[in-house]
Formats: sequence, structure tokens, C-alpha cells
Amino acid sequence: MATTLDLSHAIPPHTLARLAREWLAEDTPNFDPAGLCVGSREVEAALLCKSPGSVLAGCPFFNAVFAELDCTVDWLHPEGQILGPDTVTQTAVVTGPARCILLGERSALNCLARTSGIASRSHQLLAMARSAGWAGQLSGTRKTTPGFRLAEKYAMLVGGISTHRHDLSGMVMLKDNHVKASGSITQAVRDARSVCGFSSKIEVECASENDGREAATAGVDIIMLDNFTPESIRSAAHSLKLDFPSVVIEASGGITPANLNLYLSPHVDIISLGCITQGYPTVDFSLKVQ
Repeated sequence: MATTLDLSHAIPPHTLARLAREWLAEDTPNFDPAGLCVGSREVEAALLCKSPGSVLAGCPFFNAVFAELDCTVDWLHPEGQILGPDTVTQTAVVTGPARCILLGERSALNCLARTSGIASRSHQLLAMARSAGWAGQLSGTRKTTPGFRLAEKYAMLVGGISTHRHDLSGMVMLKDNHVKASGSITQAVRDARSVCGFSSKIEVECASENDGREAATAGVDIIMLDNFTPESIRSAAHSLKLDFPSVVIEASGGITPANLNLYLSPHVDIISLGCITQGYPTVDFSLKVQ
């Protein structure tokens, strides 16, 4: 499933460099005694994937770590490709001073294991939805790892799904606590619109069809039907689309790989899943000096 676009062009180079420096500084805040043992002679190390069927993702972050250490990475497979079917697949070759390769090894592998795990789960879920004939968008959430959100959101793109909003500034989402603190959905939407104007969409988390109707009447762009049963979400989404055809309907809350198919309604435009970045299986990569 090699991607058709070079998604790495969406990441500013200075952001990649900053993240790589932070990860390296966390792992080696002072001396590296083991580096003394291996020195700076140039060596090659093979990147091996031991999880057949996994989607390769996170290459720009892996590259950035080793670029900070004056090492080069030659990829044997493109990002987005499904690795395998062999039990072990050589994925890349890292070349550089021995101590520098070992300095970057763990940070680079940690990133690649997680981003490839997220991309693999995203790809799996998207394949399930498409095979069922559903044409909407699957999406991640903001339930990401602090300090690692950019990499996780990037992995979603490699896996073929939408990232949802990147942060609180990216789109206005009025959740139940916002509504309670404001007094009503209508008031919360009015207040939010006075600040964001025409340039930002507004989404409201709704616990019932009536909440959805109030939100749509108030002029929101997206209605999130949160924690509905599959039966109730089909009914509510159908009813809301009849009266508000231009409003986007999102389903969220309690949706997992095991029950995703039950939520694939033709009247639901987006399904967001926290399990894409929480509880996903990581991919087993290792780096072996030749």
C-alpha cells in the first residue's frame, strides 16, 4: 500500500530536527560510557522488521534522529509498504560512526515501532470499512502521547486515515463540559463563533438526537454522536441527515476493531477511534551492526 504522495513534505524540517534532538537528549543527557568501547569507525547496521504484515511508517523521524548524528539511512522499502511475508525483512541500512549509530538506535527504533504500529492498525481498520462498502472517513483522535503527537498523526496519514484536529487551536470542539459550563449548546456555539469567525469549523459532542438538533439549528458544521449504540446511531444519523443534509455526522465513543462494522452507517460521515493511538500493537524492529 505504498502512498502516492511524499507525506514527509508536510513536516517542516526544523520540527523534525527539534524532535530528534529532544529524543536524543532524553536518552543521553550526559556521558555515553559505552560509546568509548566502540569508537567512531564507520560501520553499517541492518534495520530488521520481525512483524510480517506491518505497514512501514515513520521514516522521516527515523532519518532525523540519525541525521543529527551524521549517519545516513538507505531504505530498501518505501514508506507505506506492507513488510513481509518473510519472518524477518531487512528494511534499511544505517551507515555512520559506530558510537553514533548506537547513540541513535533506541530513540529511532522506539519511534519507528510506534508509528508503524499506528499505521498498521489504521490500514487494517480502513480495509475493514472499505470491504463493507462504507465510503466515509476513519479518523484518529487527540488521545495521543504527550510530545509524540506529530509522529502519531503522521502515522495515521501513512495508514490512509484522517488525523482529526491536531490540537485545541485547529478546530473548535465543544464537548459536554464546555456545554455544561456555558449553559447550553446554543450559547456555547454562539460564543465560540464570535471568536473563530468563518475560518474555523465548529463541532459539538452530542449525547442524544435532541442535542444534535439543537447543535445543527445553532449552525455547527459537525455533530459528534458520542457513545451511542450502533442501533441508536443509525437512527439518529438518518433522522438528522434528513433535516440537516449539509451537517457532517461523526460517530465516536466505544468503537473498536471488534465492533467497527456495526457503526458503518451510510448516514455517518466520520468514525473516530481512540484505539488507533491507545492500545495498538507496536511493530518489532531491531538494528544489527554488520
